[in-house]
Amino acid sequence: MRFVHWLVILVPAGLTWASFAYLSLDLGQLFTAEAQKQMWQYAVSFFPPDVSSDYLARIGAGTLETIAISAIGTALAALLGLILALPAAGRFGIVARVIARLALNFLRSIPELVWAALMVIAAGLGPFAGTLALALHTAGVIGRLFAETLENTPPEPAQALRLAGSRQALAFLYGTMPNVVPQLVAYSLYRWEINIRMAAILGVVGAGGLGQMLYFSLSLFQQQQALTVIIAMLVLVAIVDGASAWLRQRLVD
Repeated sequence: MRFVHWLVILVPAGLTWASFAYLSLDLGQLFTAEAQKQMWQYAVSFFPPDVSSDYLARIGAGTLETIAISAIGTALAALLGLILALPAAGRFGIVARVIARLALNFLRSIPELVWAALMVIAAGLGPFAGTLALALHTAGVIGRLFAETLENTPPEPAQALRLAGSRQALAFLYGTMPNVVPQLVAYSLYRWEINIRMAAILGVVGAGGLGQMLYFSLSLFQQQQALTVIIAMLVLVAIVDGASAWLRQRLVD
């Protein structure tokens, strides 16, 4: 057992050292006097943040756009994810299950930034591309979670309705869905938290919102405006995290 313990320690350490050697990374350069001076000068250039009324108004518009992108993207993802989750949970046979799971794996295996770059090419710059990018990636994640939830739901309520003469669709609607809806909503809210952060990042590739404002500010070396955008992002994420956690807790209770 001691050999296994040492192996668990030494193998990751060896791989880490090999990675540094392969990439020719020298962390010591970060601690030279010149590097410290440059980092300090760059950090100081962000202060004070731009709090002019005109720019704060633009920040407000960008914040609303970011919220809208994340909310619509999450709603579309929840709808598409539920549609794919039904066959992925085996409700329509083994062939449909395999195809749906492959589709979900494909959607979530491509990162949001890659989807955003593709959607910018297809739909042009702006919030529409960001919304589509979030919807496609999140549909793969939520769809898989929805499918597992449906698979783990007790079948007895739906079977009882079927034995009483109810149609299969109605048995699913009234026997299965009431047991899984709180979990589905909780998953959707959690993904909305994540999508708020991602919506702020997707602007780097021109997908709108606060991220696009941050990218433009940094590109034009307007660090004080960039700091204002960063603060707005932090406040927005904190508010959404708190609200989402409270809603999820109420659903659980």
